[in-house]
Amino acid sequence: MGTEYWWYAAIGCNIAAYIFYYLGIRRQLVRPNRSSWLIWSAATAIEAMTYQAVNHGAAQNIIFTISALACIVVTLAVWRQSDWQPPTRTESLCMGLSLAALVIWGVFQSAFWAHMLVVAAIPISFIPTWISAIRDRDHERSPAWGLWTIGDLATLFVIIAGLQDERAEIPYIFVELVCHASMWFIVGLATINPWRSFGFARGNFLVREVDRAQPLIFAIGENHLGKAVFAGIPFAAGDRIVEFRGPRIHKSQLPMLVEGQADRFVQIDADHYMGPSGGVDDLINHSCDPNAGLRFCEHGIFLHAIRDIAPGEEIAWDYSTTLYESRWQMACRCRTHACRGTIGDFAELAEDVREYYRGLGLVAPYLQ
Repeated sequence: MGTEYWWYAAIGCNIAAYIFYYLGIRRQLVRPNRSSWLIWSAATAIEAMTYQAVNHGAAQNIIFTISALACIVVTLAVWRQSDWQPPTRTESLCMGLSLAALVIWGVFQSAFWAHMLVVAAIPISFIPTWISAIRDRDHERSPAWGLWTIGDLATLFVIIAGLQDERAEIPYIFVELVCHASMWFIVGLATINPWRSFGFARGNFLVREVDRAQPLIFAIGENHLGKAVFAGIPFAAGDRIVEFRGPRIHKSQLPMLVEGQADRFVQIDADHYMGPSGGVDDLINHSCDPNAGLRFCEHGIFLHAIRDIAPGEEIAWDYSTTLYESRWQMACRCRTHACRGTIGDFAELAEDVREYYRGLGLVAPYLQ
């Protein structure tokens, strides 16, 4: 296989990887850390510029340039739709190394050492992503990691084929290859399936073993309120049902005219709400006698069953368990024996009801 074919393979794989990752973000199938992607976009931009300075005219420069531009586009999408998490110490260190690379390059005109600093920053910037993926692989399940790995390998072949005496260009791409390959192994090699980016769990290519015979977990139907979510399988008390996802929105940015069925906003602290995700979590109704409730965990917000839920039973939770000084009220028509008539703030619930929810761990932390 000639060098030009590896070159086209590298470009194709990198472009496809960014497209699939972007689609995954849009469909809430991956949940990346915004600060990590901010670092990567800065690092890839610096890398593209320093590589151009160190290896002027090399064919692989276009690969790094395309990657840098695509990384910036994905970072903008991540910034809009993913949860904000403050930079960790490792991320702050990576930011410092990127800034140092700019200083060395700009002040001392040493593109080589600026290039080497960015190389050192890459594995550091992957640490938060590795930790997140190990804890919950679903946060990063995307065919992009496999495509980036193949693209890096093709780029490495391009570099090796074009080498004479200059070997300074190998470290960066080798480190990237190792980092991307390790992520691909962590999330599962079968995630190379491109259908996952379009939201299909089953097809001619299987995404993971558990999807082989997975039954339909939910059914979207209608009740007296409109759309409703019904259990497709039995859930035992305490079972995790679904993760609530959506962009973090400050209360000052909430739409003023949204109400009723169109109101898909969940308060998560005194000043912020979770916006609609476009998923099944948007359609789960309120009940004053719910069979499920929200738990705020370290790695997300999850709906858990309060009691056993049979297939065909509607899944519902009490909206008041997250509301505080929201100035929001809604007439309740849940038709349960415990219906309060109005859905309002947590403080407006009877004391015994508040204690019941607290005892089950179904109250937003800021209300505790």
